Amino acid sequence: MHIGILQTGHSPEELREDIGDYTQMFQRLLKGRGFSFSTWDVVDMAFPASVEAADGWLISGSKHGAYEDHPFIPPLEDFIREAHAGKRPMIGICFGHQIIAQALGGKVEKFPGGWSVGRQEYDFGGNKLALNAWHQDQVTRRPEGAKLEASSEFCENAALSYGGHIFTLQPHPEFDEAMIDGLIRYRAPGLVPPPLIEQASQGLAQGTDSDLMARRMAEFFINARQDAHV
Repeated sequence: MHIGILQTGHSPEELREDIGDYTQMFQRLLKGRGFSFSTWDVVDMAFPASVEAADGWLISGSKHGAYEDHPFIPPLEDFIREAHAGKRPMIGICFGHQIIAQALGGKVEKFPGGWSVGRQEYDFGGNKLALNAWHQDQVTRRPEGAKLEASSEFCENAALSYGGHIFTLQPHPEFDEAMIDGLIRYRAPGLVPPPLIEQASQGLAQGTDSDLMARRMAEFFINARQDAHV
């Protein structure tokens, strides 16, 4: 199965040489599951020719807000709506989660409760999964027809699904310990409150359930593609 990665941002320059960009992180997360990958830097206005250029789509995180005025956002929203109408398999992570919700009629805004950084626990229908997060924006109103898949005390709409062919997730299963440590060192100071930075630092050694989420994402892509061809 050919997965198209739509990069809506780039990883910090200080970390890119060692960790890679978002596309490399997703390829590591999903390796060994029979996928091939192509990447389009939509943040730089490089878009696929059509929604049929890949079997499924994965929209990355970004430093930008979905509600901000950037040239790439309107055409990305059009792409999302076209993929949704055609029941093309799609997964959105963090910003990807937010822009899909916004494109389909939901609301995204800077959350008044502040930041969520580092290891967090989410309730997936009674199953608790720990995943790394790094965000202040949230989906505060779900689009019509969106199904709630996971929540936390801090983030009500932590995971959503749409019609069996779109799955979106607020936290970052592709962010490993090294990425969170780098964000703590290079991005958090002066931006994230010190108690949250300390909490994220303490969580580095606790581990996450990214492998379980990678399996869920892979199964979602495969099942959604099969359903689309029934």
